[in-house]
Amino acid sequence: MARATARHILVKTEAEALNLKGQIENGADFAELARQYSSCPSSRDGGDLGSFGPGQMVPEFDQVVFSAPVGVVQGPVKTQFGSHLVEVTSRED
Repeated sequence: MARATARHILVKTEAEALNLKGQIENGADFAELARQYSSCPSSRDGGDLGSFGPGQMVPEFDQVVFSAPVGVVQGPVKTQFGSHLVEVTSRED
């Protein structure tokens, strides 16, 4: 069964997510921004969500995690919780 590890930053608006994505693309540390800005409890771990399989996250999140290239920040990904920036850190099929 497929498994992935990922980290994310959850904010309220797409504009906030785009701003943070720009900072990351300009060299800011993903984990540090997650600790500062993410509203998810995973923020204390730099946004790390650990390992999970398909169907364990909301569908919009799953779609990105199980299709995006590893190590490339994706998003904003809109879910019922807000806007996410997502980075797949590993995946096995």
